[in-house]
Amino acid sequence: MLALPLRRFTVEEYHRLAEVGVLAEDDHVELVDGNLIQQMPIGPHHGSIVSRLNEHFAAANRARWITKVQDPVDLGLFSEPEPDVMLVRRVGDHYAFHHPQAGDAYLVIEVSDSTLLVDKEEKLPVYARAELPEVWIVNLPERVIECYAAPVGGVFTETRRIRPGEPLAPAAFPDAMIDTAALFRGPI
Repeated sequence: MLALPLRRFTVEEYHRLAEVGVLAEDDHVELVDGNLIQQMPIGPHHGSIVSRLNEHFAAANRARWITKVQDPVDLGLFSEPEPDVMLVRRVGDHYAFHHPQAGDAYLVIEVSDSTLLVDKEEKLPVYARAELPEVWIVNLPERVIECYAAPVGGVFTETRRIRPGEPLAPAAFPDAMIDTAALFRGPI
């Protein structure tokens, strides 16, 4: 069978699809490497983890970063994913006129349950190619936080798996230590 080439969308075309009504607000898609990826509904455990992370980073902030929750990050011509949590560089207008870009990000976090395969196989390579300095995947099925850092040549060269109770803080803000045991309280 002949494989037909797929049509990749640019970020500009993606926005245009929304402007002309092809994509509606409730379509819940994001653009990853030129492909429209359907976002899964957020379950209570996933939402709880996102809320806990947001609350933690708000308390630890001391005006050092902006915490973005389920907002887009502009990663170039073909990607505008919407990670669950991001710590980004402070700007006076809080990104009122453009989305944060790769160079603005300190940390990107994906909370993954039913999206684990997409987050690891589709999004993580895009994050590495964009040279995001640090990405965490909160792997709910395995109850671990997978930490990726030091992107070189489109690949993260440092990886760690953090279990509940082990210490973890963003590399850029080592004093913003997370209580990983408390983070995973809830359904198994």
